[in-house]
Amino acid sequence: MKHHEPPPSPQPSPSRGEGANAKPKPIDESPFKGKTGLARVWNALFYSIDGFRAAFLHEDAFRQELLLTLICIPLALWLEPDAIGRALMIAALFLVLIVELVNSAIEAVVDRVSLEKNHLAKRAKDIGSAAVLLSLVNAAIIWTLVLSAP
Repeated sequence: MKHHEPPPSPQPSPSRGEGANAKPKPIDESPFKGKTGLARVWNALFYSIDGFRAAFLHEDAFRQELLLTLICIPLALWLEPDAIGRALMIAALFLVLIVELVNSAIEAVVDRVSLEKNHLAKRAKDIGSAAVLLSLVNAAIIWTLVLSAP
């Protein structure tokens, strides 16, 4: 009877000095994952700036929604709703940008995996698009309710 060995683990062995019981690190884990405290916050700031830059350069919808936000924030301040209304109006605009960034990230990952047509890729992109639509409807409803309040 032939003995079959288990397939090799995709995890690398623990480093020297970590001991046999140390938890192995994933092969493709970012070398920056171990940063903590202010170093992590500092790195995250620059990753975020890179993300804004990428969205602005590569995503038409983000540029359009950013322009809408830059026009509507001064408008919200000029129309002088109460402080809560103003906060809701501005927060709704930021929510649109946030959801658009997440949608763009989903689209980029799906395209990175494969550019072939696939029903799951379409579903992921369509769901992300639906989230953006809901955030836009949410902003419109909030603006309408705040501005129509007596």
